Amino acid sequence: MRANVGDRLVVEGRTDSMHRREAEVLEVRGEDGAPPYLVRWEDGHEALTFPGADAHVVPAP
Repeated sequence: MRANVGDRLVVEGRTDSMHRREAEVLEVRGEDGAPPYLVRWEDGHEALTFPGADAHVVPAP
């Protein structure tokens, strides 16, 4: 997985009770766009994230 600042990180829900979540990538701390990423989730919470297999990156327009 590779990301750039401004991209969107999308985490798909794994069950019916888990909803899709999206975050803006604020910082890329790995080499060559690799995780971890500092992200801001839709609710305003910021967190250092190591995305799993249920996540993908949507490039910024």
